Amino acid sequence: MVDADQTFVIVGAGLAGAKAAETLRAEGFTGRVILIGDERDHPYERPPLSKGFLLGKEERDSVFVHPAAWYAEHDIELHLGQPVVQLDRNTRTVALGDGTALRYDKLLLATGAEPRRLDIPGTGLAGVHHLRRLAHAERLRGVLASLGRDNGHLVIAGAGWIGLEVAAAARSYGAEVTVVEPEPTPLHTVLGPELGGVFAGLHREHGVRFRFGTRLTEITGQDGMVLAVRTDDGEEHPCHDVLAAIGAAPRTGLAEAAGLTVVDRAHGGGIAVDASLRTSDPDIFAAGDCAAADNPLLGTRLRVEHWANALNGGPTAARAMLGHQIAYDRVPYFFTDQYDLGMEFSGHAAPGSYDQVVCRGDVGKRQFIAFWLADGRVQAAMNVNVWDVTDQLQRLIGSRRTVDPERLADPAVPLTSFLE
Repeated sequence: MVDADQTFVIVGAGLAGAKAAETLRAEGFTGRVILIGDERDHPYERPPLSKGFLLGKEERDSVFVHPAAWYAEHDIELHLGQPVVQLDRNTRTVALGDGTALRYDKLLLATGAEPRRLDIPGTGLAGVHHLRRLAHAERLRGVLASLGRDNGHLVIAGAGWIGLEVAAAARSYGAEVTVVEPEPTPLHTVLGPELGGVFAGLHREHGVRFRFGTRLTEITGQDGMVLAVRTDDGEEHPCHDVLAAIGAAPRTGLAEAAGLTVVDRAHGGGIAVDASLRTSDPDIFAAGDCAAADNPLLGTRLRVEHWANALNGGPTAARAMLGHQIAYDRVPYFFTDQYDLGMEFSGHAAPGSYDQVVCRGDVGKRQFIAFWLADGRVQAAMNVNVWDVTDQLQRLIGSRRTVDPERLADPAVPLTSFLE
């Protein structure tokens, strides 16, 4: 039985929003819970969009957070296909695109992020793609299958996680792939020059062509269809389709218009929140891709765009909305699967923040653990085709202990010895 005296509104029906709604009910909240999403699909998880679903290994229904009937069964009021166009903090209301106004007692912004657009001629041609939403993945899956059948060619702008995962999927279908990246290695701003080459070698072995140190300047076409791309080194690359995978921008427009504090883009962007995911308005919280949170464990403000952040951030925000004394102090985590390489990454090591990279295992065979160290403390760790070590790695990062790099590099020294 819903008690209408209190209304909690969640803007953003992705993983963070859905898990927040689930947590509110699990914690015994009996007020109204309203979940608003601008997509018509029920809340879903995004990793399969560039992994199993895109590869054709997972069915569409497997991506959803809950069965469709779950929301009504738990008295969650769903407003799908409805953007929120205004947040009025004075009246404590949000306005939907159809003119509906909804009052809140507590509000959670889980608005996510949107793909950055290429600012070059030709982006309006058919055959230019982005990958962020389920509809994008459905379309791209068909495109990759068609390219594979017809020996077609895909150009990907950006060698980040999405770009590389789509490259691997495209090659699995048999499509030709060229990746254009302005940095000297893939994942340069994440893994640095030390380990980006591991992924370059992996993809080259599977037939992917890289053009490092260059960027797209134009997409050319005929009759509205893509024919080629041009790069700033003067080259032209014939192709049939183009994927823009140059990163994502947090969706902060609603928060900015309402006067909430937002982090400058140069520092990662996002809605500024404290350790309990509370914004500059005490009754408004933010979680997921759109939130830049003070992490008390790492001692810095971070905006993290990965699955685990939405999975865990939504429930933390929900408990904070209920008045629990709680801090979001998890070690950041994400994973990828490309060809026969499986990888998990824990922690945060921004360029310039570390002074040493230490590896244990066989990098050449792509079976190793890499550690990013600053002043002898592990800032981040990446396990490649080495399993069941994530908990130990996260504990090591969280401990902030000084370690001996030589012992850390020695596979004969148990990881648990650094935690004793």
